[in-house]
Amino acid sequence: MTVLALDGRMENQIRVSDVDVRLVQVVKKFGDAVAVDHVDLEVRDGEFFSLLGPSGCGKTTTLRMIGGFEEPTSGLIELQGQDVTWLPPYKRNVNTVFQSYALFPHLSTFENVAFGLRRKGLKSSEIAGRVTEMLELVELPGFEKRKPGQISGGQAQRVALARALINRPAVLLLDEPLGALDLKLRKQMQVELKRIQQEVGITFIYVTHDQEEAMTMSDRIAVMNNGRYEQLGDPESLYERPETRFVAGFLGVSNLLPATIVGTDGGYAACRLANDQTVRVPAALTRGAQRVDVGIRPEKIRLSAPGESTGGQENRMSGTIRDASYIGVSTQYIVEARGGTRVTVYEQNVERATRDELWQVGTDVDLTWLPDHSFVVEAAKPGE
Repeated sequence: MTVLALDGRMENQIRVSDVDVRLVQVVKKFGDAVAVDHVDLEVRDGEFFSLLGPSGCGKTTTLRMIGGFEEPTSGLIELQGQDVTWLPPYKRNVNTVFQSYALFPHLSTFENVAFGLRRKGLKSSEIAGRVTEMLELVELPGFEKRKPGQISGGQAQRVALARALINRPAVLLLDEPLGALDLKLRKQMQVELKRIQQEVGITFIYVTHDQEEAMTMSDRIAVMNNGRYEQLGDPESLYERPETRFVAGFLGVSNLLPATIVGTDGGYAACRLANDQTVRVPAALTRGAQRVDVGIRPEKIRLSAPGESTGGQENRMSGTIRDASYIGVSTQYIVEARGGTRVTVYEQNVERATRDELWQVGTDVDLTWLPDHSFVVEAAKPGE
């Protein structure tokens, strides 16, 4: 059985038993403003799924509709095969972790985690055992008596996670839960969240605007823009083969070179750039278009002296170094290609270990990369 994806492609539908959350043509309007625009989505059982995008793209509204905190204007929301579109949050087998944590300041860590179990009327002995087990999972044994004001932000985030997981929800919703943490702690918690998700085996749906965060933790990512997702896939495919200009630009840095398809040969399409140089890309990526933008990530490009042999199979452009920024692990170069196009290149500081060994501003260079490292997106519209 197949379903029609948002971009019109036909995709294989996974079995109903493998789907924890399904959205069918979900729309959410606030007055005349469309926050979520006819979204179809399937989140698989046990996966770490992220909704990624800039502020105002609809990711948090989508999450809130799954949790029951917002009602859709139209469409269907299913949880484990059950229609929950109009059910209130407390009747859905989901829990939510917010950026603010929402811990009870007057309660100890133990009582914060135990809160949901006490509301269910469980015996004290069972509550104690499950709270102890959950605090061990989030690596907070010994913190039972501390109150939220006596622990760090990272520890508070772990308490909020333990409280949300202890009721064993079918799906855990996380709305930018690491946003209030400093960078070092945020990176540590990314690893911890993925570990915890794998240990408990519960479906996580995670909202973030941080592409590195989403790529670090997620099995699949939906990259959202203007109320819809532009592309859905695993982190590697989204990064290596972005299908739209927005995805190419939102997930890392991309060089987009306007080009015209002038022929095909051996599975590759020949693309003539604006500077009249020709590069090759996998023909399947062009989707029959004549005018495209050829994309290449900065770290895929190699710099060499003009005319220096590099094997002969690579795409090649010539240019001049216009800027060099040493950033420790690598150096960022801005190279002006013939015709004025500016290309960003990242070169690891391995062969050139000191600043004196770097390519100098004003130096002529060749830029080379493998055709298979190229991707293709739609050509820019006038004015873009």
